[in-house]
Amino acid sequence: MIRTASILAFGAAAVLLAGAMPALAQDGHTNHAEGHAHAAFASDRLHVRVDGPEGAPDLILIPGLSSSPEIWQGVVDHLGDRYRVHRIHVQGFAGAPAKANATGPVAAPVAEEIARYIRENGLNKPAVVGHSMGGTMGMMLAARHPDLVGRLMVVDMIPFMGAMFGPPGTTAESVVPVADQVYAAQSTAPRDQYLTQAKAAVTGMIKTEAARSGPLQDTETSDQQVSASAFRELIVTDLRPELSKITAPVEVLYVKFNDPRMTDAITDAVYQMSFATLPGAKLKRIDDSAHFIMLDQPQAFYGDLDAFLSAK
Repeated sequence: MIRTASILAFGAAAVLLAGAMPALAQDGHTNHAEGHAHAAFASDRLHVRVDGPEGAPDLILIPGLSSSPEIWQGVVDHLGDRYRVHRIHVQGFAGAPAKANATGPVAAPVAEEIARYIRENGLNKPAVVGHSMGGTMGMMLAARHPDLVGRLMVVDMIPFMGAMFGPPGTTAESVVPVADQVYAAQSTAPRDQYLTQAKAAVTGMIKTEAARSGPLQDTETSDQQVSASAFRELIVTDLRPELSKITAPVEVLYVKFNDPRMTDAITDAVYQMSFATLPGAKLKRIDDSAHFIMLDQPQAFYGDLDAFLSAK
């Protein structure tokens, strides 16, 4: 079963590589509200939108590739005044100037900046929720700064995405040529081709038709080079050896891979293998949803989030 799951995962990745993934539209939303509060935190990697009353428990929400903080608006509305919510906006994504993210890695340095944000703002072991690439940054944060994170929810992301781009036994080192090829294709694609692919990607990643326009618009306003660099980084980053350093409770919500060969059982097996080095993690598949669980299955997502945040 393990080998079969790996082979089919490779097949699913090939489909994504040929179609959806080069569009760099994993996440995103629109309507960048004017006049909302930003934390007084100087960084050339990110800025932070803050909602909720001072003194409430802190919650950090990290969106994914080419995504806006607005992807979490439904979550913020659902939580109301129960939490003080800190929404990360990565520079270069969704209309934000690229600044220091213009070249080189994105996820790792942004995760370090989130750690600095927690320290400098005196947040007391906040809960962290990350979607897709945001889940990668959440895992980096919890593994590399275990004293800073109270609990971690990873939404539809595995700790080594590069496994989806090679045969069984693929390593971070062996997948570098593939990652370089993907980066070259994404970073040099003509803009019109890039955006055409983005529309196809959003369609496949969100089942709810009415919710697709937001992520697509944020993709259109994201810096192509930043997104390409970040995607390459995701392919070559293997966090499995670091997961054992995480001390916070972890829950992983995921969906069946978007490929007819990837059954529920095979998807479950892939996630179980991926998080084997963190045996205490709770893994839960959300059915009838694509990549954006919070948009396709909001009530199910809110229910799991409430239980996750209130768990002792």
